Amino acid sequence: MKACIYGAGAIGGWIGVRLAQAGCDVSVVARGATLQALQQHGLRLASGGETAAVPVQASPAPAELGPQDLVVLAVKAPALADVARAIGPLIGADTMVLTAMNGVPWWFFDGFGGALQGTRLQAVDPGGAIAQAIPARHIIGGVVHASFALREPGLVQHNFGNKIIVGEPSGAQTDRAQRLATLLERAGIEVALSEQIQRDAWYKLWGNMTVNPVSAFTGATTDLIMEDELVREFISRVMLEAREIGGRIGIPIEQLPDDRHQVTRKLGAFKTSMLQDVEAGKPVEIDALVTVVKELGALTGVATPFTDALLGLSRLHARVHGLY
Repeated sequence: MKACIYGAGAIGGWIGVRLAQAGCDVSVVARGATLQALQQHGLRLASGGETAAVPVQASPAPAELGPQDLVVLAVKAPALADVARAIGPLIGADTMVLTAMNGVPWWFFDGFGGALQGTRLQAVDPGGAIAQAIPARHIIGGVVHASFALREPGLVQHNFGNKIIVGEPSGAQTDRAQRLATLLERAGIEVALSEQIQRDAWYKLWGNMTVNPVSAFTGATTDLIMEDELVREFISRVMLEAREIGGRIGIPIEQLPDDRHQVTRKLGAFKTSMLQDVEAGKPVEIDALVTVVKELGALTGVATPFTDALLGLSRLHARVHGLY
């Protein structure tokens, strides 16, 4: 199988190494220091005290790599507009595009959502350019439950977790989704095949749409955020708004915010991905995590005053630092 990684950061690098180890012909779209590192050292993954390196074909031009059987889209949401303009040469008639990203994806209401089915979310795909560049029929949704960090270009550090949930946006149990799940399992990744991948994406969002931006504009690790009762209560209020929205679009969450806080507490002094981006001077994923929830509130008639406050604070901080 020909597999291309578009976004060779922490998550994309992990998946790329594992796919190469499973026998795939792996290529990577990369530029700058990452391109140079991949050409010199291959794609590397440090895990369990050992570092694995796999050779990959790396190029800044998708046209040089050609149509793929599988494209793993693992970029941060702010980069998607640029990806949409360039990804065309990688997509053939039967290409699967696995999205392994945080937040609400642009295809969220494809084949799902009741009265909202087919709705284009302006917060994540203004004008519909991404949906036009990556037709819905190619999409397989992915939700990652694992933690990785980029130690240097082309070198990924595995922290904890090893799971991907995959599923068709329509919820259909297709042969291609099963083939993809089997491939990922052969690559040593724990896989679950979902009947409603939007539910899995929303549940993950419910936990990280608050802690991520709060950590970004305060600089606090998750343990400090959870220890502050006022901050924790504010986060709970945002989560209750998102919980109500979820119920109205067909994704009820039975848990209460305190249930999820217990999960976050177990992470200890954890530095979120958005805080890592701030420290690295990279654009932050505010729109895919927070702005989109405000938009969904408007679409479903749910008032979102606490989400609005979170959005305003996180967006202002990012703008002041040139990250949004």
